[in-house]
Amino acid sequence: MSSRNKKYEIGTVENKKFLEETRENLFNFGRKFLSPGGSSYYLGDDGNPWKNKNRETWITSRMIHVYSIGTMLDYTGSSELVDGALKGLCGELKDRINGGWYSGLTPEQGILPNKQCYAHAFVILAASSAMLAGKSKADELLREALEVFDLRFWNEEDGLAYDTWDTDFKVLEEYRGINANMHTVEAFLAVADATGDEKYRLRSGRIIEHVIQWSACNEWRIPEHFTKEWIPNLDYNKEKPTDPFKPYGATPGHGIEWARLIIQWALSYWKENKDKTKYYIEVAENLYNRAVEDAWNVDGEAGIVYTTDWRGKPIVHDRMHWTLAEAINTSSVLWNITKKEKYSEDYKKYMRYLDEKVIDYKNGSWFHQLDIHNNVIGTVWPGKSDIYHALQATWIPYGTSEISIASDVERRMRYL
Repeated sequence: MSSRNKKYEIGTVENKKFLEETRENLFNFGRKFLSPGGSSYYLGDDGNPWKNKNRETWITSRMIHVYSIGTMLDYTGSSELVDGALKGLCGELKDRINGGWYSGLTPEQGILPNKQCYAHAFVILAASSAMLAGKSKADELLREALEVFDLRFWNEEDGLAYDTWDTDFKVLEEYRGINANMHTVEAFLAVADATGDEKYRLRSGRIIEHVIQWSACNEWRIPEHFTKEWIPNLDYNKEKPTDPFKPYGATPGHGIEWARLIIQWALSYWKENKDKTKYYIEVAENLYNRAVEDAWNVDGEAGIVYTTDWRGKPIVHDRMHWTLAEAINTSSVLWNITKKEKYSEDYKKYMRYLDEKVIDYKNGSWFHQLDIHNNVIGTVWPGKSDIYHALQATWIPYGTSEISIASDVERRMRYL
């Protein structure tokens, strides 16, 4: 086997080195994200801030998360970046009147309207990762973020999270969404791993059971949008199919991402109960394989299409970098726990595609959006907003499947 092929094959020295080099590239690329007040600038194609764009809470939180990992891995300058961004979450992005966190700030320092479950889930993830990295402000930030989330977003009766309030926390939108719940699962699992509070692992399981039920009844394509009664609204945003957060139809990348989260939850919750873990692994395989069948290389070119209709026909053919990152993650996890050759072969294809089409070897990071012919475009995701998805994909293939990434990094570094 040539060294080039070994570069793409899971378990080889060459592949591990490729991912380590990719990780360093990403950490170096993202270093300019901090604004003077601590919120995160949106990064452009070359890593320089686009100061004419809003500074979003979810981006700031993601950057705290990844540079907390960088701090634990001893990447130069990471600790200072986390300190600066924590200043943003504890300062200009925080609503000291109504509680919680603003969606973000405009370039003119105006407040972006509404309070988002999506953003608050990432605040929780950021705080838990910063706590593991030894940041003194993180414990209090995590405590407050969980209090706000429990009060405003978690619905104990439904076992699901609300999506969006107005800025004052007085009016709750009727829309319910599964994307925010997916990142809630991610955040809750991170909290359970970091603090030992198993309440949040239990909540993750409740959300997951809903997702399994909805997708099993829909040929393993996950409904994304719902009414306030949690009835799937399969025509939602039909006139706006390229929405970056709420596109019409099925989002195969989310099916892939959910598959990995379900495995993480099942292995950590059910542990030695092999019958239970076998069931959830099979569910994850159904979600992953449906998404890959619908989306990978279905239009004559390599890559994962952004969305499909409910029969699996592509709607938006563009390839988003985050879908590839999640495909790398989930194929590696499935290979590691099932040893089915299909998943190692998938991983190899994704690695080759990453190397040949998606990594920007000139300016750094990964191209965030490619068209049907794998040309770089920016109609949905111009620039390279943050490094969260890509960075995680450099660790998870060799990580511990049942542990959240920051806790996994902390444990491994502690015992070096």
